[in-house]
Amino acid sequence: MHRSRIGIVLVDHPASDWDAGVAFWSGVQGVTPEAGESGTYWAIGEVGGVRLESQRIGDGTPPRIHLDIETDDVPAEIARVVALGARVVTDHDTWAVLADPAGLPFCVVPVQTGELFEQHALTWD
Repeated sequence: MHRSRIGIVLVDHPASDWDAGVAFWSGVQGVTPEAGESGTYWAIGEVGGVRLESQRIGDGTPPRIHLDIETDDVPAEIARVVALGARVVTDHDTWAVLADPAGLPFCVVPVQTGELFEQHALTWD
């Protein structure tokens, strides 16, 4: 048995547009953006218990929005979503990039939202 939830919506911008993207989305949310530890991620508020973040990606990767599914058992959640039709794109040991049946990217990651995870996670057999 494990738990999971869509915990983070990431707005991905190439480095060349990242500052403008962070300013825009934090303005939409009416918040002051907060830098993460690496500087690659900036918190830009919450939407219904789901964190909204901006992620700086490399130039050459198109801007996009992707979801992070956070879980207390990464391998079990990967197996669950693969059974639903996802495919693994890259496995990074502690997290993975996957694609839905139409090819849209998303990630399966360890728990990142603490109390929000405890409040909103679903339990799977």
